[in-house]
Amino acid sequence: MRATAARYDKDVLLWSQEQARLLRAGRFAELDIEHLADEIEDVGKSEKRELANRMAVLLARLLKWSRQQENRTNSRRATISHQRKRITLALKETPSLKTVMRDRDWQEGVWLDAVAQASKETGLPEEELPESCPWTMELAVDADFWPE
Repeated sequence: MRATAARYDKDVLLWSQEQARLLRAGRFAELDIEHLADEIEDVGKSEKRELANRMAVLLARLLKWSRQQENRTNSRRATISHQRKRITLALKETPSLKTVMRDRDWQEGVWLDAVAQASKETGLPEEELPESCPWTMELAVDADFWPE
């Protein structure tokens, strides 16, 4: 095992600083290519996870908004608005995430998480909530959209 790979396993922060230094110095033969590739892929996965988490929170709140009209508070409205703003910002910073949002499998996973959250927070059984998302992802993020 190369020394840099061993450092990756023991101290990833030190390893990353060393890799950055090697890159900047043009010492490409000394790079830990396999771990670098893994880390670069993980950056993309992390962005997708963050978007999925924010969308699940947003969809759960929209579901609660539509199912519990008596609980339409300013706090709930603020949470929905905040998630929308953060999602919009993420899409501006990483435009390729728009493609992720169109992926049916990704949407299904996000919806499952949203339903689980809404059920836990409202006490409504998951069976009583829609099996699939009644809104498009684009509509859910639209600041002017409020389900009735």
